[in-house]
Amino acid sequence: MTGPQTPSSGPVDLVRLREDLHREPEVGLHLPRTRDRILAALDGLPLEITTGTALSSVTAVLRGRGAAPDRTPPVVLLRADMDALPLTETSGVPYASVHEGRMHACGHDLHTAMLVGAAGQLAERRDELAGDVVLMFQPGEEGHHGARLMIEEGVLEAAGPGRRPVAAYALHVASALLPGGVALTRKGPLLAGGDALRVTVRGRGGHDAQPQLLRDPIAAACEMVLALQTYASRGFDPFDPVLLSVGSIHAGTSANIVPDEAELSIGVRTFGPGAKAQVVPGVTRVLEGVAAAHGVTVEVDHAMDYPVTVVDPAEADFAARAVERTLGPGRLVWSPTPLSPSEDFSFVLDQVPGAMLFLGACPPDRDPAKASFNHASDAVFGNEVLGDGARLLTTLAVERLAAATAD
Repeated sequence: MTGPQTPSSGPVDLVRLREDLHREPEVGLHLPRTRDRILAALDGLPLEITTGTALSSVTAVLRGRGAAPDRTPPVVLLRADMDALPLTETSGVPYASVHEGRMHACGHDLHTAMLVGAAGQLAERRDELAGDVVLMFQPGEEGHHGARLMIEEGVLEAAGPGRRPVAAYALHVASALLPGGVALTRKGPLLAGGDALRVTVRGRGGHDAQPQLLRDPIAAACEMVLALQTYASRGFDPFDPVLLSVGSIHAGTSANIVPDEAELSIGVRTFGPGAKAQVVPGVTRVLEGVAAAHGVTVEVDHAMDYPVTVVDPAEADFAARAVERTLGPGRLVWSPTPLSPSEDFSFVLDQVPGAMLFLGACPPDRDPAKASFNHASDAVFGNEVLGDGARLLTTLAVERLAAATAD
């Protein structure tokens, strides 16, 4: 990380910030415009700010003044992811992306604005903060291991050597299913572990009129797709299931040319450590077996490896109470089962007890049961939820530090 910067200006219009971020989305680990907007928005707050070197991250530490003088102040971490998706927007909102092939279709622009809002509120309550708050603005959540890289660069030690957070929290908006302003979480596994595999099948191409002289990678790849579906349905405990999808298959240029190579992209979701540990070696074994039968070779690149997102039961209860106090009675829903998306906040929760909550962001003029969900090109997230998110993050930090001091 680079060294601390000294910021200085007034409160931020969260709607304007969110819409500016939405209009100029950036994808992946390097988000220079997004980072600069965050730094400008944090300017003037009493924060110790560092920026990442391997990625365009921003880490800000707010030192509370309400800690007991005879003990080391506890630390709480709040996370917001900042990256967009490689998707062309069709939402029709007036602040839609101006860049074809890039869109904030997962609501990370709202997460960022909420955390900026929480930073301002926490700064105003600095005298009552019984410890320090680490604000983690993270790029590269969408399959780029941004949280893992920030951990490697020291975000969990940002408050000082040996002073890791006692708890970590993140919010994630949902454009559908949940009514606006309603939160959802669960105890234990909340989100699936996610793996992405890039597979290259190598054969010997040539003229389609002489198949006996060739080793057809397309035929092998097609059989691999079918074999993988059988493996996913028959190779695992039904109470520890696996979701396996071949999201893309690419090969060839012409009907009368057998190519040398075919490529597959495979997505896998698992919900427990048993299936998670078994699935990639098992998929590789199936692919190699089919390849051997066809006289071709296969290369497997494990492109993404996200753990299961596990919510600490005690932190889930604490977060539920914070929702009730901050947003009002009846605003929390407990999910009876894990959800199948994946999240790299799981890397943080692997090391720090904490909770992740979904927050409904369906605009009030839409039916959440019919609205397009996250990752759709026409997904729309309402600005109305920005205040709820900022206040909830603030409450989580203030009250968790107080609870840690009282322990």
